[in-house]
Amino acid sequence: MTACEHNAMLEVTPVPAFRDNYIWLVTGTQSRRTAIVDPGDAGPVLDALDANGLEPCAILITHHHGDHVGGVTQLLSHFDVPVYGPATESIPGRTTALAEGDQVRLEALPAEFRILDIPGHTAGHIAYFGHGMLFAGDTLFMSGCGRLFEGTAEQMYASLEKIRRLPGSTRVYCAHEYTLANLRFARAVEPNNDDLSQRLRECTALRERGIPTVPGPLDIECATNPFLRAHVPVVREAAARHAGQALGADSEVFAALRRWKDDF
Repeated sequence: MTACEHNAMLEVTPVPAFRDNYIWLVTGTQSRRTAIVDPGDAGPVLDALDANGLEPCAILITHHHGDHVGGVTQLLSHFDVPVYGPATESIPGRTTALAEGDQVRLEALPAEFRILDIPGHTAGHIAYFGHGMLFAGDTLFMSGCGRLFEGTAEQMYASLEKIRRLPGSTRVYCAHEYTLANLRFARAVEPNNDDLSQRLRECTALRERGIPTVPGPLDIECATNPFLRAHVPVVREAAARHAGQALGADSEVFAALRRWKDDF
């Protein structure tokens, strides 16, 4: 596992799970207490806690899909910790229901996160934002975004715009290693985007060494992620050309991009 330090008080460690999931451990560097983000599988988490001498203080859930909540019940059989999750979704063991504007204070770390409602992938999806970090679940991926399982394209576009307005230095922690596939699609949309070509080279080199491409800075996402660039003329033109029709609002461009990616 690779730990990513972002300040003197917190470090974030990816725990690989299933084929391409990341479960995140947010750990206080002084306390060695940790918050577990989206534990779809308890086994790798238990192994990581034991190997690193960590004690959980909370479980944070972004949405209800099984690869994000499947390990919660088993973890609760080992640790008596609060479970935070979206108010409008069914989350196993949830003790605190969260919605836009709520705050999660984890005194044991210490850390504090603000909640954002970001529906689209699921109807009640939330994100945790604080300390220059965004735990975005399956809404925003590196150079991609989640499929529309429960929400509408308009909802997902609004959610991504909410994220796009965060500080560019924000580190985005998503839940899947989809980056190379997403970059190949992004290059089909913008073949002449030099930032995108550079990022593809960098991320390919990381994966060849077995290193995660996550997290990534939001400003790089804004320069290379087509789903955050529906307002950019070259992206609008590519989406309209692929759709074979004129496109109006930016949300309509986003919807065309999402359909294109679904069949890519």
